[in-house]
Amino acid sequence: MKIVDVVGARPQFIKLAPVLKAIQKHNREAGGTPIREVLVHTGQHYDYEMSQVFFDELGLKVPDHHLGVGSGTHAYQTGEMLKRVEEVLLAERPDAVLVYGDTNSTLAGALAAAKLHIPVAHVEAGLRSYNRRMPEEHNRVLADHCSDILFCPTATAVENLRREGFGNVLNGGRLLPRGGPGELFLSGHASRSGPLAVNTGDVMYDAALLYASLSEKKSKALEELGLSPRAYALATLHRAENTDRVDRLAGIMEGLERIAAEGLPVVLPAHPRTRKALKEAGIGVRGVKVIEPVSYLDMLALEKGARVIITDSGGVQKEAFFFMVPCVTLREETEWVETVEAGWNVLAGWEPEAIQQAAKGSRQGDEATPVYGDGHASSRIVSFLSMFTNIGRV
Repeated sequence: MKIVDVVGARPQFIKLAPVLKAIQKHNREAGGTPIREVLVHTGQHYDYEMSQVFFDELGLKVPDHHLGVGSGTHAYQTGEMLKRVEEVLLAERPDAVLVYGDTNSTLAGALAAAKLHIPVAHVEAGLRSYNRRMPEEHNRVLADHCSDILFCPTATAVENLRREGFGNVLNGGRLLPRGGPGELFLSGHASRSGPLAVNTGDVMYDAALLYASLSEKKSKALEELGLSPRAYALATLHRAENTDRVDRLAGIMEGLERIAAEGLPVVLPAHPRTRKALKEAGIGVRGVKVIEPVSYLDMLALEKGARVIITDSGGVQKEAFFFMVPCVTLREETEWVETVEAGWNVLAGWEPEAIQQAAKGSRQGDEATPVYGDGHASSRIVSFLSMFTNIGRV
């Protein structure tokens, strides 16, 4: 069996790593259908700090196809990816295409495969923020509706798909009201003619478990930045809804500056989009330690050591939850509702006072419950892929 993995952005490299390891393990074991994996890097993230360092640290194979699309408008970027991914798929003729998350690379990979009638499997399916101003929301919804197999990270994601009419819950021929990891959700009155969804758990949790101990051994980030554990705030900021609106960007930066002025150092590994937006808006940064983007292992170390994390990133919200570090989210909604319900995440938006108060009063929730699975999501994904020829093309 041949599958093509389409990735292009930093969070996707992290999600890809445990899946590739699970494929390698599967291929070493006797009895399973061997999987040949072809890696396509669209080039959505292309500089070293946002791309190659992740391949180096996570031990990822060199991409079989590097498309070199680079930056641009959403239409340009998605269109170029669509054309170039299609060329790869026509040459490779895979049995399935695997896409991850909610970026332009995700949508382009799903669309290109669907147009060629190649089955699509979507890792991290079923997420919804219900904010249609977010480009990620369009990408994830459209990718789901192009997909033949939907790998959901949580029961909430499954319920979102159910509400959109994706179908019934099926496990061993029995209809069930809900599903834990491994239970199937089949659309079309439980027929084989519609998309198949399964709650696998979250591959980012797999990655956190895989690499946290390695981070402790290798990362010198706290030492190099002069930080003490539980004595700083870690901030990340990259979403277009925050960086492309001067009022929101200014409000967020003022909120971070207020936190730093109260005596809690704030470290901001700055996404290239954020640096550009700050410069173009003429927004000065006072009191916040702005640094270059950091590697995955350094990011894990900074997250684990922080007193509070302030972010608009979905992945960072989850990693804060994994490490039981209080989180303040710079949005008014989140697709990762479990983190809020458990008391580890506060939605603060972009007003300075709200950010300051949320960080100051961020409480720790109860011990994190295993809503993101048991650390074996990647193995489940590979098991379902290996059975794909038995399931049949849908």
